[in-house]
Parts: sequence; C-alpha cells; structure tokens
Amino acid sequence: MSWLGVTPLKKFPAPVLKPMAPFFAAGLIIAYGINSLQNAAMQSDEWKNDPRNPLAKKGGAPAAH
Repeated sequence: MSWLGVTPLKKFPAPVLKPMAPFFAAGLIIAYGINSLQNAAMQSDEWKNDPRNPLAKKGGAPAAH
C-alpha cells in the first residue's frame, strides 16, 4: 500500500531482540536484586511491625517514631 509514494509500514530485516538481549538480562538481574532487598527489608526488625508491611503481624506493637 502506498500513501503519496511512501510505504509507511515497510518491513526491514533489522535484528531487534538479539542486540537487546544483554539489556533484557540486566533488567532481570536488577529486578531480582530489588525483590531480594525488599523481602529482606520487610523482615527486618525496623519494619516488622509497621502497618504498611504486608507481612506485619496483626495486633503488633506500633512502630516508635
């Protein structure tokens, strides 16, 4: 399909996923690290009884500020 002599959706045989693979892998490693740090922080003494913590025990002592 031509629009004023220009093909707007022409397919180019350019590799996209192969050169981007290291960046996808790095993103997965960063996401895993952040998840590990968040899980460790939720189980720390500082955040154990915080009401914003989804793992907080019901009826725990309020956090001192």
